[in-house]
This record gives sequence, structure tokens and C-alpha cells, in this order.
Amino acid sequence: MASSTTKTPPVSIDNINPKVLNCRYAVRGAIVSHAQRLQNELQTNSDSHPFDEILYCNIGNPQSLGQKPISFFEQVVALLDNPAILKKQQTHSLFKPDAISRASQILEIMPGKATGAYSHSQGVKGLRDAVAAGIQARDGYPANPDDIFLTDGASPGVHKMMQLLIGSEKDGILCPIPQYPLYSAAITLHGGSLVPYYLDEETSWGLEVSEVKKQIEIAKSQGITCRALVVINPGNPTGQVLCEDNQKDIVRLCKEEGLVLIADEVYQENVYVEDKKFNSFKKISRSMGFGDDDITLVSLQSISKGYYGFCGKRGGYMEITGFCREVRDEIYKLSSVSLCSNISGQILSSLVMNPPKEGDESYESYTEEKNTILSSLARRAKILEEAFNSMEGVTCNRAEGAMYLFPRLSLPTKSIQAAKVENIAPDAFYAHRLLDATGIVFVPGSGFGQVDGTWHVRCTILPQEDKIPSIVTLLKAFHQNFMNEFSD
Repeated sequence: MASSTTKTPPVSIDNINPKVLNCRYAVRGAIVSHAQRLQNELQTNSDSHPFDEILYCNIGNPQSLGQKPISFFEQVVALLDNPAILKKQQTHSLFKPDAISRASQILEIMPGKATGAYSHSQGVKGLRDAVAAGIQARDGYPANPDDIFLTDGASPGVHKMMQLLIGSEKDGILCPIPQYPLYSAAITLHGGSLVPYYLDEETSWGLEVSEVKKQIEIAKSQGITCRALVVINPGNPTGQVLCEDNQKDIVRLCKEEGLVLIADEVYQENVYVEDKKFNSFKKISRSMGFGDDDITLVSLQSISKGYYGFCGKRGGYMEITGFCREVRDEIYKLSSVSLCSNISGQILSSLVMNPPKEGDESYESYTEEKNTILSSLARRAKILEEAFNSMEGVTCNRAEGAMYLFPRLSLPTKSIQAAKVENIAPDAFYAHRLLDATGIVFVPGSGFGQVDGTWHVRCTILPQEDKIPSIVTLLKAFHQNFMNEFSD
């Protein structure tokens, strides 16, 4: 006879890890889930909404929005995934000679001469050699392949560092506010405490060392020991590019306070203004005469951003310097638990750091493709920045770099009250209304953190350039209607 007692399921929302429940990741949160539902409805009935497509401006995913991959990189990966065609005569009519040569060289160093085998847990040694050579060429200072860990994008490097540094909620990680929510999510999942330091919107999202020091003292008063300082340069979601003097101050602070400096540098190729340039924190620290005994540094890079945009290939690296041998062994152990990162991502990481050089057969086409992408991104950033600044109650700092704008919204009191009734943040209320009216997907600033009482949205600059004017038209019309509807 069947029991009438209702069984409690072995897994429920009440008995899963509370750290998972507390974890948030706004760029693929509620707004995006709603957008995907709307997209499904459009596919079923094209007349179901007042727009005919969803315009995803929520995430830095260039190729999903039509950005063409760099031909040289694609050719090398294609040849390595099908090495038998390297020996076929017709290959020479389809692929550039230097792509064939590079693929042949890489094939010789691959385990089993194939892309389907596991590699060393830090990545294929020859590919780490190439990445180190690229770092050295970029910075003008030596780089050691043994310091390189090839990863599935930058995110695994972040998680490894959080696993390494966080032992309890008494371990704090200093993060910029606004921040990329990977950091808050990772800190929550690993049981630590996020210690915020606020970027100054009035000075183009400036990073003030005095603000960081203040937050360190506040954390100490709460029994929290700050273990690391995260710096995102160029900034996400804020788009600022740090100047050299500011970077030097940050390096000195980390040295004085004994902080690990976690430098998120995945947008290093995305600089759009003539008065700023990217300098890695490793280059800055070495130029100050600081070596491994002076500062502990983790530098993160990804193939998902830049002008390359290979998000789905999941490649990147972290370069670790200033860690003692015993700790490095523990980092290696963490990497070995996952065996290795994917091989295509490893290959692309080596190519991104060692693209065609002058004299190579692909150099001219590579340079043209790269410059076309970056110059278009700069134009798109400028158009969107000007559009935001032309809208009532909206101010937007210029996008010096990265792939985003983070405009500030002065929202009418009635809209804030309406958001309270719906139990959501006012900028999330705005973003939901924008999506329902236009199909445009922005991420509420509340998902990144912001000064209390201020409201923002994050917008990518990635939609193709010919779509930007229509996005601007839709956005301006929506915004004016919104302000009229909720006018005080």
C-alpha cells in the first residue's frame, strides 16, 4: 500500500548551499531571462510585441552581435582542428602561408600532435612560451612561462584566486564599485567578504587611493582582513582607463598594505581616446623597480574581449608573480583538479599575444581587420555617449576604453515609487520598461553596485554600427515617454 505521506525532496531551495542562493550575476539575470522569453514569443508570433527583434546590449559578447572574427586566428585554429589538411595541396589556395606555417609549428608542440588530448595543467608549454613572449614584447620586461596559467577565460583565474585567498568571511577582497559582478559572485561563493571602494563618477570614475585606505580601515574595525585589491583596467562597467601615476599609487598601496593586486586587464586592446593608453600593472611595477619580493600580482587576460571577441572559445591566462614556491604549488594543485583548460582557447591565447608581424603574409589583412573593428567601436561609443548626454536627466562619462557605457539616470520620484510597489530597484524598473517597449536589453546599475541613491544602466557598444542609429532613436523616444509618464 502506497504511503500517503508527502516525501521531502532530497534537494530543495531550503537545503542547498546558502552561498549559491546569495550569489548574484546581473549580466545574465532577470532582465536577460525576460528578454529570452520575449524572443521566444517573437519567434512564435512576430506581431506579439511592438518590436521585431531583441537587441542584446547587456553583455560583452562581440561575435554574437555580428563582429567578424580575425581571419588569421580562425585559419590557424581550423587547420589545427583538422591537421590532415595541412598536407593537402589545395590547402595552400585556401589558407595564408603564415597561417599554415603557424599551425604546423603549434602542431609539433601539442600532446599527441592533436587538439583532443589533455595538456599540462598550466597549459601547453610551447603555448605558454608564446604568451610569455607576447607579454615581454608588450611590457618591455621579462616574462617567465612558468608564471603563466592558461585558463578557460579570465573567470577561472578569478575563482582560483578566491579559493586561494578566502578562508572565511573574515577574509576581505577590495573591489571597485561599480564592479563586474563576477567578483561579488565569486567572493560570495567562496565565503569571503566584499570590501567595496567607490569610484568617483564626478572625476570620470577615478580611483582614489585615499578611498581604498578608508575602506581598509573600516574593514579592520569589523574584524575583516583585506587580502587582495581588484582593479579593472580599462574599467567594466565604467569604461575609464587609469593613468600611469594613478597606477603607481595603487602599486605602492598594495606593497605597503601587503595586498595581492588582482589586475583584470581583459580590455587592454580596447582604448578609444588619444590622451590615454593601456599600461599593464606588471609593467608599471617593474618600471618602479619593484620585483617579485616587493609585490604579489595576478594579471588576467582573455580572448573574449579586445578586437578578437572569441567568447565561446573560452581562452585566457593569468600571470602570477611574487608568490613563494609553496603557494605556487598550491595554485598548480587547484589547476590540476580541472586537468587543463580547453586546447582551442589555449591556442587562441597564444595567437592573441603573438599576432602576425610586419612582413608576414597575413599582416596587412590582420592589421586592417583589427583597426576596422577598434575604430568602429570608438565611433559607436562616441555616438551612444552623445545620445545619453542629450537625454533629459541623463549624464554619461566618456568611454575611454572597454566595451560599455554606464550612464546615470535622474529618475522621477513617481517612477521610483512605482518600482517600490513592484519590489524592484528603480533602475531595474527602467530597464524592464525599456525592454518591453523597444526590445533593447540594458543591465540595471544596481547589479554592479553604485553609490546609494544613484541609478544607472550598463549599455554595451557592441551592436553593429549600422544598427546604432535605430537603437538611439528607439532609446530617446522611450526615455522621453518614460519621463513624461512619471513626471512629478
